[in-house]
Amino acid sequence: MKRLASIILFIGVFLGISAQENTFRFGYLSYEGAIQSMPEYALVQQQMKELQEQYQAETLRVEDEFNRKYEDFLDGQRDFPRTILQKRQTELQELMEKNIQFKEQGRQELADAEREAMAPLRIRLIELLSTIGREKGFAFIYDTDTKALPFLNIDFGEDINQLVQDALK
Repeated sequence: MKRLASIILFIGVFLGISAQENTFRFGYLSYEGAIQSMPEYALVQQQMKELQEQYQAETLRVEDEFNRKYEDFLDGQRDFPRTILQKRQTELQELMEKNIQFKEQGRQELADAEREAMAPLRIRLIELLSTIGREKGFAFIYDTDTKALPFLNIDFGEDINQLVQDALK
């Protein structure tokens, strides 16, 4: 909500300025489309896929281990003395909790790794957009992916998708 309010305020300020000068211009593009057009994007996606596969393999391994121990528990539960039965139940419970914790930690680490791997791409794109914005004399460049503005009169703007994609290659 704060972001939307700041965007509206930002646009309002520039609309006020441009109404006086009659030179209001802006650029617009798909930010995600621009990121995905970068050659480095495919490498980042491949690295993320490999990392995700490693986490999936480990998750499968610990699930198999749990299932094996659970089956052993079920097979022997009638023959176990009470203390062994309780010990095995406790072990299974702890193992299940560790598996759940591992999955949650893995999701967080994957998200962190993706954010870290994408940071240089986002910085490069922001720097390029700043350069294009200054060169073209834009008041701002709007990311059409956000859908924060229900109406945008493109007669005052310039579609810079192709320009950005060409510059990123």
